[in-house]
Amino acid sequence: MMNNINDITKEKWINSVFPEWGTWLNEEIADEKVANGTVSMWWLGCTGIWIKSHEGTNILCDLWCGSGKRTHGTGMMKKGHQMMRMSGVKKMQPNLRTQPFVLDPFEIENVDALVVTHIHSDHLDINTAAAVNKNCPEAKFIGPKEVVNTWLGWGVPEEKTIIVKPGDKIKVKDIEVVALEAFDRTALVTWDNPEESLRGKVPQDMDLIAVNYLFCTSGGNIYHAGDSHYCNKFAEHGNEYKVDVCLGAYGENPRGITDKVTSVDMLRMAEALKTKVVIPVHYDIWSNFMADPKEITEIWKMKKDRLKYDFKPYIWQVGGKFTYPTNKDDMEFNFYRGFEDAFSVENDTPFPSFL
Repeated sequence: MMNNINDITKEKWINSVFPEWGTWLNEEIADEKVANGTVSMWWLGCTGIWIKSHEGTNILCDLWCGSGKRTHGTGMMKKGHQMMRMSGVKKMQPNLRTQPFVLDPFEIENVDALVVTHIHSDHLDINTAAAVNKNCPEAKFIGPKEVVNTWLGWGVPEEKTIIVKPGDKIKVKDIEVVALEAFDRTALVTWDNPEESLRGKVPQDMDLIAVNYLFCTSGGNIYHAGDSHYCNKFAEHGNEYKVDVCLGAYGENPRGITDKVTSVDMLRMAEALKTKVVIPVHYDIWSNFMADPKEITEIWKMKKDRLKYDFKPYIWQVGGKFTYPTNKDDMEFNFYRGFEDAFSVENDTPFPSFL
């Protein structure tokens, strides 16, 4: 242990502090014994989740280990930046990362598949890909065509990759991964080819760059909507598949931007999918998109009896665990507070007689 300020360097500080949670969550996930008839998942920030089945299958989806803005720079957007292409904004987007890193990617173990919804860099992460490729040699890399092309460009072996399009079903041990249509209009105008986008040559085939997923497990089915906006076709998915839990990219859209699902549309999505639980994600990660998920809960309370909602919203916390159906009737996550064994040993705190 260092106890002299002359021994402290920036590098030592970084190595001693980051990731902020160390391997706490890695250990929790590894040690978790998922009960029969249930499925557990952990929120890793943004739309990143870890799914673990009763049978011990582990799927990692959309884990992002990067950062947002780190300097004011010139204060202006770089030519071709996705937000410039989306809205015509000139001033720099103040998207500071607001969440700690709750998982150490380089201590990841026993991942059976890395699944990515779409091409945006806060979902498709080179650090995650490197860690899974190194630590989990049997893991499959599953995503739409342009996601897989990015992985190949990073050096992921082609034999590890699986390209999916809507309608495809991939078996990862006991979990069936169903690829479904994505409704991410933002992705169509912000893919990573600025020169073609600026000339109006944007891809018109959503299926090449984004998909939604249904993870079918023995404990329940989890629908991951990636960065999809609201679409009427959610109802088609809800008719064709059984959905128990759905995750949607919620956020407070800045002026001139329609990039995240609103509170009302989170509820519309849940109703369309005929889910039992709807969980907002993504609102946590960017300082300029942060929203209050209690808005969803309050609107649900206003409408649930009149519209006869057959689902509940669930307010999660990054790093927290959700188990279906164990937690399906809960409304909010709270971390374990500890101190259940208070006063089990002699304490040294003096208490005046009136306490």
